[in-house]
Amino acid sequence: MTFFSSRRASRATAALAGVALTALALTACASGSAASSSSAPAEDEGFGELTLQLSWILNEEFAGEYFADSKGYYEEAGFSAVNLVPGPSTGAAELVSGAADVALSDSVSIGAAVANEGAPLKIIGATFQSNPFTILSLAEGGDIAGPDDLKGKRIGVQDSNMTLFNALLAANDIDPSELTIVPVQYDPAPLVNGEVDGFMAYLTNEAISVEMEGLATTNLPFAENGLPFVAETVTVTDETIESSRDALKAFLVAEIKGWTDALADPQGGADLAIETYGADLDLDPAKTLAGSEAQNKLVVSAETEENGLFTISEELQEMTVKSLAGAGITITAADLFDLSLLTEVYEENPDLIAYAG
Repeated sequence: MTFFSSRRASRATAALAGVALTALALTACASGSAASSSSAPAEDEGFGELTLQLSWILNEEFAGEYFADSKGYYEEAGFSAVNLVPGPSTGAAELVSGAADVALSDSVSIGAAVANEGAPLKIIGATFQSNPFTILSLAEGGDIAGPDDLKGKRIGVQDSNMTLFNALLAANDIDPSELTIVPVQYDPAPLVNGEVDGFMAYLTNEAISVEMEGLATTNLPFAENGLPFVAETVTVTDETIESSRDALKAFLVAEIKGWTDALADPQGGADLAIETYGADLDLDPAKTLAGSEAQNKLVVSAETEENGLFTISEELQEMTVKSLAGAGITITAADLFDLSLLTEVYEENPDLIAYAG
């Protein structure tokens, strides 16, 4: 039995994702000691299957993963399969329960799970150097251009994004009582219909959708308003780092190759979402391409140009930790990040740094 399937089997009785995170953490600790497989695969065995929990639906957001899968990079890395599980989800519960081996999440959600729940999690890289979260409003409606504009407004926030939204309020010294939080799903229809004045969204997703309806919009980007944290974080458990280091490094190599292709071919990434991975979602071709192009701007930075994709500079780590502190989440960079695997990946594969070459 391969490492990943063995580890997951040892947690078959773990609590489901809907159970409180604290309980899941206890389950993870109890089952973690049962894993004894080596991180290196047997010569002919490989690493087996890996389950990757995605933060969102199978749209263009995961173009790099689609390239890595469709072009055989995961297979070349030693995996018999990488199962892409759609969200929405922060991934924390799936990781500590053993339902997922790796999760794409965000640093605020993971930081809150580590600091407040004792979840044994680490971020080992980040796809987005700048997070895409925004409060979207209509220019002729709420027109929320600055944090103070949130006051007195009705803001639509999804359950899974409440931690992030509260972090935005805390970072700008705004008490929740100064506005009205309206529970919503992920469709921005409540904003378009005037049921809310602002809507928590992605700059690369809903913000584009509403603009394409011919409506002038205003954005309040989190990254420019007190929360410059990394997002689409590659997150794993401490146990997985310890017992499956080689497998995780192999996964990161495949991810870097996949996102190198996605940066070079945003249309190709959009096509994979429309025609293959999200074929049943009836994705709009124009919007999907626009999203693919917009997110690529978040993937690259001066840091990635010098040191490679997924890297997180010490400065950005500290900025992320400071963002969390503003939200009342006390954590250190060492508690949240482990970039040693990525460092080793680039030391062993220096050619991967030149993703734009």
